[in-house]
Amino acid sequence: MSDKKFETAAIRHQIERSSQKEHSSPIYMTSSFKFDDAEDARSLFAEEKEGNIYSRYSNPNTDEFIQKLCLLEGAETGMAMASGMAAMFTSLAAFLSSGDHVVASRSLFGSTHQILTKLLPKWGISSTYVDILDDAGWEKAIQPNTKMIFLETPSNPALDLVDLEKICALGKSKGILVNVDNCFATPYLQNPIKWGADIVTHSATKFIDGQGRVIGGAIVTTEELFPEIKFMARHTGPSMSPFNGWLLSKSLETLAVRMDKHCDNALKLAQHLEGHSALKQVRYPFLPSFPQYELAKKQMRLGGGIVTFELKGGIDQGRKFLDALEMISLSANLGDTRTIATHPASTTHSKLSEEERLAVGITPGLVRVSVGLEHMDDIIADVEQALDRSK
Repeated sequence: MSDKKFETAAIRHQIERSSQKEHSSPIYMTSSFKFDDAEDARSLFAEEKEGNIYSRYSNPNTDEFIQKLCLLEGAETGMAMASGMAAMFTSLAAFLSSGDHVVASRSLFGSTHQILTKLLPKWGISSTYVDILDDAGWEKAIQPNTKMIFLETPSNPALDLVDLEKICALGKSKGILVNVDNCFATPYLQNPIKWGADIVTHSATKFIDGQGRVIGGAIVTTEELFPEIKFMARHTGPSMSPFNGWLLSKSLETLAVRMDKHCDNALKLAQHLEGHSALKQVRYPFLPSFPQYELAKKQMRLGGGIVTFELKGGIDQGRKFLDALEMISLSANLGDTRTIATHPASTTHSKLSEEERLAVGITPGLVRVSVGLEHMDDIIADVEQALDRSK
């Protein structure tokens, strides 16, 4: 990270001002860029100097967004992507070939699971899942052809944590790349590169945007690894639009203050619900009752904006609870200013079998709440009335 504090780096880093001397970066809505002369064009295509050629390759707005994100993550370089899933797929496909093997945490976002189990096997790339809480299982799963360890921490939606220091040390000792999906934590709460991760991926659609406006993703990494990502992205086209790059760069300016409030509200909701008569359990990384509380305190600044709880009445009470909510939104998204409730078993993780869902803690009555920025009293009041009406 730069020598400036997080909030300052997020606000003050900008691309070079134009001749108009604007205070806020303009939107560069252009598909291509003009060359000074034939030699300028040749040298740019030969990558002998840096500059913009075509917005599928780079654009001032996406450049500013990714430069900021690299500063905040402590990465050397990276690339903006059209979506979080474009980032996940590119970060895998850029480094894997037929015959390679991936070790992955069992608890993954549903679409990432589909990439590993349905898409990559088409090209002869296999994977082995490890129980996220099985410390010994990671090394046992490594094979001679293992090329990458892929994980989420906190996991979606069970909020289980992976010890980044241990897993990154394991990857280094075996010469295996460690790729971390940092979507739930954001760079404000957690920096996997600090612990030794090689690649960090984001769905910028979530907390980074923070207001449910645009789709976007990002990959950040080292100068050494970046050429593989750059080549894959240039020739498959998962590019972010200039407008989305501009908007996400502006969103990073408020990430710290928003995450502080998300985390404060989430902790208060978790504390309020803990021990509730209608619930089997409440999970939140910064609750002392959370099984990995000490690890959460070690590698996260705060506990994040997600709370999960399990209704005693299972799937039937889960449906009644969601239908009874009056203010809280029902959506598959998360990280919004608005509080959102999701039933993972029937939505985001519905493509998994029941056995696969149970293996990662997704029970029929599990509800995931992305806690927003509304007044805490109103959030609690809506949850309480919905719990009461769903009995």
